[in-house]
Amino acid sequence: LSPLPPAAYDDPAPRRLSGPQPMTAELARKYDLRVPRYTSYPTAPHFRSDFREADYVAQARASNEDPIPRRLSLYVHVPFCFSPCFYCGCTRIITRERAKGEAYMQRLYREIELTAPLFDRDRRVVQLHLGGGTPNFLDAAQMGEMIESLAQHFSLSTERSREFGIELDPRYADAAYVRALGELGFNRLSVGIQDFDPAVQEAVNRHQSEAQTAAAIEAARAAGFCSVSVDLIYGLPNQTLAGFARTLKSVIALRPDRIAAYSYAHLPELFKAQRQLDASLLPDAATKLALLGETVEMLDAAGYRYIGMDHFALPGDELVRAQDNGTLQRNFQGYSTHGDCDIIGLGMSAISRVGDSYSQNAKDLVGYYAAVDHGHLPTVRGLRLSDDDLIRRDAINRLMCHGAIDLRDFEAQHRIDFAVYFAGSLDRLHELAEDGLVQLTPERILVTPRGRFLLRTVAMAFDAWLSAPREGAVRYSRTI
Repeated sequence: LSPLPPAAYDDPAPRRLSGPQPMTAELARKYDLRVPRYTSYPTAPHFRSDFREADYVAQARASNEDPIPRRLSLYVHVPFCFSPCFYCGCTRIITRERAKGEAYMQRLYREIELTAPLFDRDRRVVQLHLGGGTPNFLDAAQMGEMIESLAQHFSLSTERSREFGIELDPRYADAAYVRALGELGFNRLSVGIQDFDPAVQEAVNRHQSEAQTAAAIEAARAAGFCSVSVDLIYGLPNQTLAGFARTLKSVIALRPDRIAAYSYAHLPELFKAQRQLDASLLPDAATKLALLGETVEMLDAAGYRYIGMDHFALPGDELVRAQDNGTLQRNFQGYSTHGDCDIIGLGMSAISRVGDSYSQNAKDLVGYYAAVDHGHLPTVRGLRLSDDDLIRRDAINRLMCHGAIDLRDFEAQHRIDFAVYFAGSLDRLHELAEDGLVQLTPERILVTPRGRFLLRTVAMAFDAWLSAPREGAVRYSRTI
């Protein structure tokens, strides 16, 4: 590595990442590229259809033989939504027929019965996350049955440090429902907002009042939930700086522990719901960049710490502590404090990370139901990671979570000569260094405050799969 002048850091070994610097229009134009979000590496478009049930079973059984078997994290996908949100890119089914939920849950219980015996019972479940779709499409009784099924077949942790979270649409959940979730053991709540501006809500077909949102958050706190997060999206139709500032002010007043402010990715060729949006109402690039800057400025002034990518958290939050002590990880649910777990995905389209593999369930109800009805796991694709994949995944994870790679530590862990092994990656990083986005020295790679909005672009330098053939076309979202 050829040393370059420090672009933004004076501290030779900062304990924590500094806040991001505003993105210039010139840098935005140059680096607003379509790049993976790196919730996994290799990314999901590279999963292969020849990785099937037998491969998943082999990986699960092998993971039990690790000298120190990993703890478990469960992800349960509930695909149903009562109404469509036009910005959505999730795997979901629009229906108001509650009976469909019951039919789905019966298959989910069967999948749990098929999956759980693959993992030793002494491997405790320390993390559970329900996503969708709209998980609260299920009523309180169905939620109770699901927890009972999971507890019967897995060893659910009873420790206070466990993370049992659920995504909630506050339009369909009253205080009694949230209280019931708390009684079932849920202790983390994620509430979708996106934007409180009525003009934006009309454009995206999601009418949600501040009062509904506040009621759900207040109910969670009254029920003893230890963490509340909210989701926002910038770049939606009809968004203005003034309107989004009002939303941010309202959100800050609610004081959630975490805030995710996602960049809207307009990909109507991939997501049918987005075809309902009027693209002429989307903010232009300059406005979208200004919305990002406004978000960072207001949240920073309110005391929130920028974790990376789209995530902010209050100083006492576990994500902040994990980033400070070097244990922060990234997975399919975003940033996580339980990156050491094997992730078991349950339900239609759910993705697992078990051992040195990724796998995904059938993405449609027909395929999912057919598999479990015949006593098979619904695995339809996946990937067994090579040694090179594991090394590059570690490099990308360090950049995405901590904005730095200690080269000597990395070399010792993986027994490589970093400059030789990653010669091509370092060549690509030099241009980023010249633009002040990273700092390169013989001891480390460091993302500067100017480069913190472009973590995905920095990580891309280590991605050996971007030019590899894949099954089907894919378009990644833009970085800004």
